[in-house]
Amino acid sequence: MLRSLGRLVALAVLAMLSLQLFFVGRIALMAVVNPASTTFERSEAASLWRAQGRIPWRQQWVPYARISDHLKRAVIASEDGSFVNHDGVDWDAIEKAWEKNTRAEAQAAARLQAGRPARPARVAGGSTITQQLAKNLLLSGERTLLRKGQELLLTYALEAFLSKQRILELYLNHVEWAQGVFGAEAAARHYFGKSAAQLSAWESARLAVMLPAPKRFEKRPASSYLQGRAQTIAARMSSVAVP
Repeated sequence: MLRSLGRLVALAVLAMLSLQLFFVGRIALMAVVNPASTTFERSEAASLWRAQGRIPWRQQWVPYARISDHLKRAVIASEDGSFVNHDGVDWDAIEKAWEKNTRAEAQAAARLQAGRPARPARVAGGSTITQQLAKNLLLSGERTLLRKGQELLLTYALEAFLSKQRILELYLNHVEWAQGVFGAEAAARHYFGKSAAQLSAWESARLAVMLPAPKRFEKRPASSYLQGRAQTIAARMSSVAVP
């Protein structure tokens, strides 16, 4: 019995190590090969197929030099201000997000106790661009401690094998900007009818602020929140360093 249990544990460990080697191999290959799609994109395509019987898909890979520097700065300013300096994980940002979420949950609970209506607390994220890329490239969308641990391992692997410029290039070519719209080139043409290289500072800020919830924001492109947030991001962009 103990021997059989030991074999099962050994097989589980071997399978886990094999999976990590597979992931690392794929990440190392991405230093020179542009991935055609990500796990997240394939999942979204399957959902669209089930819902609509077709896959409305817009994506076109463009090299780093053909993406506006305005968009690079805007995305960093909006999503990960310390991108060029951290090692993949911004622990200070995670701590601040945790504190913000705790306060929001306490305020919502207090409103409910007082008999007043309370909206669900908005969850603030502390994920870096590298963490988001790790999740979208190779992982499922489930929220478990095991998946979060895997995300951290892949995040450090991305930082070890790829340059900051390459990480940002991969991110900008695969991030979702609307239902079935992935990457900077498709987003620029979808929203502004121009290439990613031609985006202005204001257009870039407008695209960047959509990233936390692109499907929601594409339905309200002229909302006051988007306008105000875009102004905030545009003001920060001049001080942002790009790789």
